[in-house]
Amino acid sequence: MSTATLPPLDPLLRTSAKRTRIIFESCPDEGLKDDEKSVRIRLASKIYDEYRDAKELPPALLSQQAPVGPARPRESRKMITAGGSFTPRYASFPDAQSTTFAAMTPADSSTALMIAQIDKTPVSQPSTLTSSSRLSQALALHKTTRTIKPTYHPPWKLVRVISGHLGWVRSVAVEPGNQWFATGAGDRVIKIWDLASGELKLSLTGHISTVRGLAVSPRHPYLFSCGEDKMVRCWDLEANKIIRHYHGHLSGVYALSLHPTLDVLVTAGRDASARVWDMRTKAQIHVLSGHTATVADVKCQESDPQVITGSMDSTVRLWDLAAGKTRVTLTHHKKSVRALAIHPTEYSFASGSAGGNNIKKWKCPEGSFVCNFSGHNAIINTLSVNPEGVFFSGADNGTLALWDYATGTSFQTLEDVPQPGSLEAEAGVFCSTFDMTGTRLITGGADKTIKIYAEQTQ
Repeated sequence: MSTATLPPLDPLLRTSAKRTRIIFESCPDEGLKDDEKSVRIRLASKIYDEYRDAKELPPALLSQQAPVGPARPRESRKMITAGGSFTPRYASFPDAQSTTFAAMTPADSSTALMIAQIDKTPVSQPSTLTSSSRLSQALALHKTTRTIKPTYHPPWKLVRVISGHLGWVRSVAVEPGNQWFATGAGDRVIKIWDLASGELKLSLTGHISTVRGLAVSPRHPYLFSCGEDKMVRCWDLEANKIIRHYHGHLSGVYALSLHPTLDVLVTAGRDASARVWDMRTKAQIHVLSGHTATVADVKCQESDPQVITGSMDSTVRLWDLAAGKTRVTLTHHKKSVRALAIHPTEYSFASGSAGGNNIKKWKCPEGSFVCNFSGHNAIINTLSVNPEGVFFSGADNGTLALWDYATGTSFQTLEDVPQPGSLEAEAGVFCSTFDMTGTRLITGGADKTIKIYAEQTQ
């Protein structure tokens, strides 16, 4: 077909325009521009969507309503409640029955009429409930259930400062008999200290980089350590020497945890994985992969989830130990999760990161969110909790906070004072643990010292 036989374009365009006009000719005001019409139609549609359910009271409330007198002016119409009165949000919108159209400009009047055609909102009537006792009871119950008083905890104070390391103290662990504790530091040495006197009992050398994690077995005379040299080592405390190496991590190992009932060791590090080892055979049982950044902390517990990891990809993962797979991924944190703490008796755990609302409490086994510990706005490096519900958080800037674990209420804040000869910037707290009685708190920091805090018994 040649171009000469094609129909002219103008009649087609006019026909198309007429059809389009027919579709949109329901708009009552022809004097408005197209964009203004669109805005008004959108507003009317939004009013209809949001307030159509509030046009009439439900049958249950209608049955309780007393006879209503003549309607008051729309500006003064109020809803009567137990605690006073308030004007409903939709009371300010014009409708078909409103008497305020006379005061409007022609453009406003046409808009109101258009909205009234779409949104047939009846005149709102004042609510006159015959009795407000039920509402009062509900409000009172709401207030009583929301206010939970925290348990009283006595304040804590610094009772001892122990020096001896030549580098940042990055890890600490207390032995099950509560006689001594071990610390690992940037000087590549593991030191064993007497808990009662604070005296140095032993130094263990063997790591060639910073010791980042320590754990003492409750069922064997073994001490486990890991460090930035990619090594995981098992020390025989009867012979004071290394008896096993666990090879497999591709980069620095930042944390380790012993399973409370199985002969299983879990380590985590900068290769974005956590690894499960058979303690006796040194065999690697699982590689818990899924994190996309450094796994900064790992914890084990007896019941599911048996392994919990916190990573610098700002997630917390709960693992199925038997299958070696992720059960739940918690994405509530906005920044790196550097610290975890499992409550010894409550079947819950806490995680810490940086920024506001940076400490969160979770309920096991599904990892449901419980509450935020708000107020410690810093990079949280370490968390610890004792059986009495005293919860400790230590930060990169040297601030310490003590909380009531049940309610998330802070009852004490402290400053980590750098020791003489240290810089002010060396006030960071890197590791912490309570002793077996829960009455002493041991921390390690950037000023190369170990500090012991205790409750003030007066």
